[in-house]
Amino acid sequence: MENNERYEKGIHAMEELFSEEVRTGMRHIQKISPDFWDMIVSSGFGDLYARNTLTMEQREYITLTTLITQGAFDQLGVHVQAALNIGMSQEEIIEIIIHCSGYVGFPKAIQAMGIAGEIFKNHDDASRKD
Repeated sequence: MENNERYEKGIHAMEELFSEEVRTGMRHIQKISPDFWDMIVSSGFGDLYARNTLTMEQREYITLTTLITQGAFDQLGVHVQAALNIGMSQEEIIEIIIHCSGYVGFPKAIQAMGIAGEIFKNHDDASRKD
């Protein structure tokens, strides 16, 4: 697959996952390093998220789990919101965090649950405005 096609598929995946606000916030990386931005879009999203075998929901299950495992909590909030955007329920996200607690420990799970709770609260507030 040519890089332009990979990039376009990556942009499409990002549009499906992230709100315009989140995508705009992510673009600061493009200003710092256009090459790194291209890697994120083309490789991270074009090569990984645009594949056919797994659904977006399955990919977010994996992403949420690995972010919790790594303690990558800044990215976790963005992906909790992405999971909601593609139709995952709050209950599914909560269950992922509970299940991870047995493998990553309570400190990481507690941190993840707090982040998810904040996202849920903001998601509920946004839902009520519509």
